[in-house]
Amino acid sequence: MNFTDFNFKKEINQTLESINFQKPTEVQEKLIPIVLSGRDLVGESKTGSGKTHTFLLPIFQNLDVTLNEVQAVITAPSRELATQIYKAAQEFVKINPSIRVSNFVGGTDKARQIKKLENGQPHIVIGTPGRIHDLIKSGALIVYTANTFVVDEADMTLDMGFLSDVDNIASAFGKKVQMLVFSATIPQKLQPFLKKYLHNPVMQTIANKTVISDTIENWLISTKGASHNQLLLQISQAINPYMAMIFANTKGRVDDIHHFLVSNGLKVAKIHGDIPPRERKRIMNSIKNLDYQYVVATDIAARGIDIEGVSHIINDEIPKDLTFFVHRVGRSGRNGLTGTAITLYSPSDDSAIREIEKMGVTFQPKAVKNGEIVDSYDRDRREKREKKRDEISLATRGALAKGKKKVKPGYKRAIKWQIEEENKKKRRAERNKNARKQREGRKQSF
Repeated sequence: MNFTDFNFKKEINQTLESINFQKPTEVQEKLIPIVLSGRDLVGESKTGSGKTHTFLLPIFQNLDVTLNEVQAVITAPSRELATQIYKAAQEFVKINPSIRVSNFVGGTDKARQIKKLENGQPHIVIGTPGRIHDLIKSGALIVYTANTFVVDEADMTLDMGFLSDVDNIASAFGKKVQMLVFSATIPQKLQPFLKKYLHNPVMQTIANKTVISDTIENWLISTKGASHNQLLLQISQAINPYMAMIFANTKGRVDDIHHFLVSNGLKVAKIHGDIPPRERKRIMNSIKNLDYQYVVATDIAARGIDIEGVSHIINDEIPKDLTFFVHRVGRSGRNGLTGTAITLYSPSDDSAIREIEKMGVTFQPKAVKNGEIVDSYDRDRREKREKKRDEISLATRGALAKGKKKVKPGYKRAIKWQIEEENKKKRRAERNKNARKQREGRKQSF
């Protein structure tokens, strides 16, 4: 299927051609017709599957530029994600400058935004829930005219405590607004909101063929009690990445890693919630200009920031919420490119590692040795060795233990004979078992 099969307006097809979009993703192919039909929708699919254009394309298709009113509102849980959607929308404005799109996010000049709204309403509103709600509450932003409301990354919106703002925004619309909810997962706590505002919605899940792109290798490195900072430095020097993102669980840990790596001569940027919006914007521009080789960040960056060309992901810690492991690793290996995800772990992380493996992730055991990343032992080797030992009887195990010591001539030969005798007994027992089955089978046939 091609985008031209949707019969979009001429200027939409021109935009798609200019950004080199030819074939829709699976999400776009399945969900765009539903959105165009006017039905409410709950779309569940992984991050990076093409959800943004799944809702943007129908919005622009139905837009009436002759009306001086808000026709669509899109919320996103982070400034960076809202800005990414805004930039994607701006591509359509290049072809048709009469379309007005506004981006309202926290940390920007609200008084200036209110003043601008006095001169006219935008056709499409994009922003963070808190700022959009503030502008509606002030009376400056008038949204009851909108016919489409999009809640993007709904599970992240819930996790970050913005659902009450989204609820207040939703209550400001007229009865005919189309509700589109997109999310990587649909948690149970989101259900009351969905039941309150969505009318007979289409519930569509796009199953992940693979939880993580098959172009990404997942390496597992045991810390063995070593300093995480030193290990991160050794890994960084060994891989010499084009662009690496290092993820930590807390802002304090991000600050610590950043300070340590910078003091060791690496070009490192840091991103977390305590960095002022203007500074975050400056950092993002510098990252895109490749002024940094490393970006150390909290999980807000795993889903709120799209950085091109990330070759490596390094997990300083396994995230508390294991779904974020997928979001972190998904920053690499995009658009068919290869990537490598490196996860540091200690024995206390074993249960979390097993849960991630159940999600379909296959880890390769690695170690840092002499400045290089080398193959290492499987972390389960001791358990596998124990299972193998259990197959040998206690008597033979005792004999094997004695055999390691200095013994009389012929003793080791006796041990070998004993093991062979045990194997013969096992084979004989197996033959007898099979013979019994055959006899029982013949009796039943009579």
